[in-house]
Amino acid sequence: MKFVEMTGKTLKQVVTEGELGPAELEAVGVYDETIVRINEQGDIEVRRPNKWDLIGGLLGGFEERIRTKTGLDWV
Repeated sequence: MKFVEMTGKTLKQVVTEGELGPAELEAVGVYDETIVRINEQGDIEVRRPNKWDLIGGLLGGFEERIRTKTGLDWV
């Protein structure tokens, strides 16, 4: 499986209306410095001390949003 890793701060710039908002992200422990990853299906996982937790997902068109707003691609 391929992922794009980014910080919580970057993720907040990628999400759109109808997806996890800033307050919801913070409620599940995603802050500006938090490391998160998104897979090719749009699932968002947050890195915890000893595992990755699935916290939600991105909706349609997220691939282009990620590339445009971050310059990152799946590896």
